[in-house]
Formats: sequence, C-alpha cells, structure tokens
Amino acid sequence: MLAIVIVTSIAGVAASGETVTPHVGDSYEITMIREMAQKSSDDSTGSSFDKDTIIERVIEVRDGGTEIEYDLPKSSAHEEARDWMFPVRFLRPQTGSLQLLNRAELEERVDKWLRAAKWTRDVCGRWIFTWNAFRIECDPQVAVTTIEAFDLSEADLRDGASYRENGALSTGILRKQKASAEGETFVVQVDADPDAVRRTRAESDVAIGEMLQKPVTLEAALLKRAEETVSGTISITFETNSTGVVRRRTKVTELRTQTADGLSKTETVTQTLERRKISEPTTSQSPKG
Repeated sequence: MLAIVIVTSIAGVAASGETVTPHVGDSYEITMIREMAQKSSDDSTGSSFDKDTIIERVIEVRDGGTEIEYDLPKSSAHEEARDWMFPVRFLRPQTGSLQLLNRAELEERVDKWLRAAKWTRDVCGRWIFTWNAFRIECDPQVAVTTIEAFDLSEADLRDGASYRENGALSTGILRKQKASAEGETFVVQVDADPDAVRRTRAESDVAIGEMLQKPVTLEAALLKRAEETVSGTISITFETNSTGVVRRRTKVTELRTQTADGLSKTETVTQTLERRKISEPTTSQSPKG
C-alpha cells in the first residue's frame, strides 16, 4: 500500500454518459476513507482507519481532452517532505486512457527523493514501515494505474445495467435506489471472489515478511492461504449530484473466513471515495480550445 494513495475521478462525466464541460480553474477535493473492523471466534478484534486527500485542478481544456493536475492539499502533513509524485499532470482525452504529461519531471524528482533518503534504486519495489507500511515506488506509471483503479466514472450508471467490480466472482446488476432533484443513488451487490481475497492476503503476507525481515515467497504464502475457506459480498453505492456526476462511491466488503485450525473471523471493510468542488473558475480563466 502506498503511503499516499492517488484517487480521483473523470472530471465532468455524468452518470448518464453525458459530458459536462470542465472549466479552467475548476478545483476539487478528493478524499478516500478506508475503515476496517474484524472479529474472530476467539473474541479477538481489530480495526483500522486510513484517510487520504488530494486536490484536482483543471489546467487546460483542449480540443482533444482536458489537462488536469493533482497535488497534495496545502495542509497536508507531508507538505515539508512532499511525495515525489506530486504535483502530477495528465491529459484526459475525450476517448482512450490517461496520458501522463510530466513523466520526465517525475523521474528527476524520484532521483532527488532517493538521494535525500540516502537510497539507491535497489530499494524500489521494497516494503518498509515508517509512520505507515508502504511500498517504495519509483516508476511514474504507478500514478496512472492508481488513478485508473479509483476512477469514479468507470460505471455506466443506469437502472438494470451490468457492473463489473474487481475482486468479484461475476458481474452484478445496478439498481436505481433513489431519485430526487439533488441527484440519484444506484446500488449493486456481488459475491467476492475467494481466490482474489486469498491472493491479496498472500501478497500482504509477503510484504509483512519483508518488513519483519522474515521473508516468505508468494508461492508459500498462497499455499498457506489456500487452507482458508472464504466467502462474502461486495456492496457498492453510487451517489450523483443534480447534474448526474458521481460525487460519492461507498464500497462495503464483508468477508467470512474459516481457517484450517477451526478459527472463524468476520471482516468488514468500508471504502468511501468522495469528490467535492472547492473553487470555481474566474472570468479570466476561460477554456482553451
């Protein structure tokens, strides 16, 4: 898990698929909160809470797409020792994938960041624990993949539309739960894929082993996790604003696990991704075309 998780959404795409024109100077605060609660049959419990925030700003509106910058908020605890990824700029074309615009700049920043920490690129890809557990990333491409993974606009929000969620056994069907002048709410529930859960846990075992200097191979971790019986559901709620743009996504994953020694546990992970506008364009900030 990265120390700072980049999360965002396509600016100006409505649930109906209608494009809402972005404007230069539009700024949004994007916050992801992840809460976990766990309880075992031996009465042991556990919980965790993580919150990450970034700022999205429209830099330029072109014929071929929109240039967007993402940065940490000024009040961030990381302000003095900024993550090398920020600020990062993308072109979001009208069709197709995100295009990273300042790759060369990020490459220079990561080299400076490594030197400041007295590290070489040999540490890239390793897990460490400081104020949090995180993987040392040195490839600018990780910004693209993380953003795509948390894109609020991926769903085609229509009553009865099919929906595919990573980590699910199959597709689900979206249902409109609520409609008002303030916006609409869509819900979907799918069964969790036990193999995907076991693999995620095995990858975590490898990371923990590395941090504790007790290395374990992924193959060994997968074999150990294969002894577990896993079942559960993933429930997702999308909330749009009055113009149909998704403003909040809440995903609740409920898992039940039975270990080989008879211990059972339940785990509930609630992930909330919310995007809210924090500034409007000024009269001097007109779209460029």
